[in-house]
Amino acid sequence: MAFFTTSQRRGSNQSDQQLDRRKGELSAVITQVLRTYPALSYFQGFHDIVQVFLLVLGSDDAPAAVCRLSLLKIRDFMLPALSPSLAHLRLLPAIIQAEDASLRQHLSHVQPFFALGATLTLYAHDIEEYADIARLFDFLLAHGAVVSVYFFAVIILSRRDELFDIEADDSDMLHFVLSKLPKPLDLEALIAKTMNVYRNHPPETLPFRAWSRVSPYSVLKTTQGDYQRQTLDDGMDFFERQVSQLRREQFQDRAKATLWKYRRPAGRFGLAVFVGVVAFWLRRGGLESYAAVLLRRLWRAFG
Repeated sequence: MAFFTTSQRRGSNQSDQQLDRRKGELSAVITQVLRTYPALSYFQGFHDIVQVFLLVLGSDDAPAAVCRLSLLKIRDFMLPALSPSLAHLRLLPAIIQAEDASLRQHLSHVQPFFALGATLTLYAHDIEEYADIARLFDFLLAHGAVVSVYFFAVIILSRRDELFDIEADDSDMLHFVLSKLPKPLDLEALIAKTMNVYRNHPPETLPFRAWSRVSPYSVLKTTQGDYQRQTLDDGMDFFERQVSQLRREQFQDRAKATLWKYRRPAGRFGLAVFVGVVAFWLRRGGLESYAAVLLRRLWRAFG
């Protein structure tokens, strides 16, 4: 496992033997968590998060904390599809629009994928100083998951002058700049600004109907309010519900694509046959309640 580079930067005074021991502990924690909850999918960068917990809590207490984090706080990143993670990023333009419409317009040609690495790892991959990442984790873990997205939006807002120096149509350069966090980060100022923006523009008030598009089972919504009372069983229930939602969405996308592909040669007779096949497979897959709704929509759209 060649993924301990950030730890080597944070612990540069450690000997090779100590680093090897740390790597073994890190591997053990990750393995324990994923064996305890095999439905969770490992994602690139998970080790960066686990590493912080390991350094702060030690090898005895880290596994339980990481299990809770995985199921209740970063569950979207451990689902069997990338789309729930991308839903976090799609809030960024709405937050920036609410706070600075001209900056959002300037960045309108850039997709928010530049924030994926930082938000997936709760910034642990990008922030090297132990004291800084520990302070940021303390802040992020004390608030709902959506606050991490607001934090990245505030970083963008803080770079307003730098970004306006780049032409709006130079999307490649804007993406490159936005994908690199500025150094050093004034964490306390950014944290204070994040809470101000969050209070002034809470998620449910964001433009573009951004919040309404978020799954009700996403951690973005399930960590709003007093989520600390949630149990690991609650987390697994949310996980399973979101997986079912993903299956329905993926099936609907495939069904629409197939109907669109064969819309002309098939005609209404072909559509009727296809609808019958769809209904059969939906019922066989345990999606009876969804079948009627989907089929009515397909018939109206393509019939």
